[in-house]
Amino acid sequence: MHPVLFYGVPQGCSFGSIVALEWLQQPYQLCRIDMLEYPWDRLFGHLNPLYQTPALLTADNRPLSESLAILLHLASQAEGSPLGPRQGTPSFDRLNQWLAYLVTDFFSAFAPLWITYEKDDLSDAQRALLREVGREQVANACRHLETQLAGREWLLGEQRSLADAYLAGLARWVDYHRLFDLSADYPQLARYLDRLASDPAVRFATAIEEGAQAAGIGAFRGHVSLADVRDRLPTHLTNTRA
Repeated sequence: MHPVLFYGVPQGCSFGSIVALEWLQQPYQLCRIDMLEYPWDRLFGHLNPLYQTPALLTADNRPLSESLAILLHLASQAEGSPLGPRQGTPSFDRLNQWLAYLVTDFFSAFAPLWITYEKDDLSDAQRALLREVGREQVANACRHLETQLAGREWLLGEQRSLADAYLAGLARWVDYHRLFDLSADYPQLARYLDRLASDPAVRFATAIEEGAQAAGIGAFRGHVSLADVRDRLPTHLTNTRA
């Protein structure tokens, strides 16, 4: 069976996992989860009891959540290639280091900004403070990336990796929150992101999020629903019908 990625819209960090799957060029399916619809289908809780995306149903029918775990699982499917360096090598350590940084420091830098979107009862002063804190945190993260990308094509060097796939999803949030002019303030990062944006897999993931027709490179096997995968879940997770 094909693995199924459960991706969240709008602006979900699961975007990077779609890019990763396209780069791997191995058959997979997608399931779209509207993160703004409440309540979520209870069946999703059998995949991830925290009700967060992304989640992955592996080819051998194991639920897997958390971007770091999913991306490292995908890397293992391409072990030995630039996308999935062999465990124990310096390249594998660098991939782990970059993914750890992105899923912690870079991701969390945006937390104050998302709070301003999610909470309706904030005062103008509270919103201004959260936005200023978020802007400072994101600026620090962008400065780090700007330094690291100097003289490099990709995060690990000359070859792209699944860390680049993940960053393709997170870096969109800079423009979304209209924090600063990337081209003027962080030209190395802007150059890198422009190259990423033109990548066919990134264009495919963008079209998927927008609900447009997208063919990808041929590995995508279409969308499924939560109900479609019910019988693929372990028995102990499905004895309570949602």
